[in-house]
Amino acid sequence: MASGIEVSTECKGIFEEIRKLKQHRYVIFAIKQEREINVEVVGPRNASYDDFLEDLRKGGPEECRYAVYDYAYHHQCQGASSTCLKEKLFLMLWCPMQAKIKDKMLYSSSFAALKKEFNGVQKYIQATELDEACRECVEEQLRVLDRN
Repeated sequence: MASGIEVSTECKGIFEEIRKLKQHRYVIFAIKQEREINVEVVGPRNASYDDFLEDLRKGGPEECRYAVYDYAYHHQCQGASSTCLKEKLFLMLWCPMQAKIKDKMLYSSSFAALKKEFNGVQKYIQATELDEACRECVEEQLRVLDRN
């Protein structure tokens, strides 16, 4: 934790509720008072990706956030005629272009703390614009993992 920012116990608990128990679709985190990463929004299991993007940007165009999302998609296995449902967890660092430099630096330097705490995340994504956080872009990055 080079930045000195702590990950709250609540963050760890909600992450496990998503990863193990599949109770929620996503969670949005924010750094509070430059001291601790806290839960800001928890998305219900039936929430859409559009709901997620809306909650991610709820703080405004200058606010950075972290997010964990349990992303589900259908995968066509080679040689098979049917598709199977895949679910992958991704951790996103959302730092909009309009965010203050200080906030960008704080969120970027604290990203490692979340990576360390959240075992089981398949993909780390950094996004500065909506195009980098859109469903198509994220799904493409997750599908690349299927080919390996």
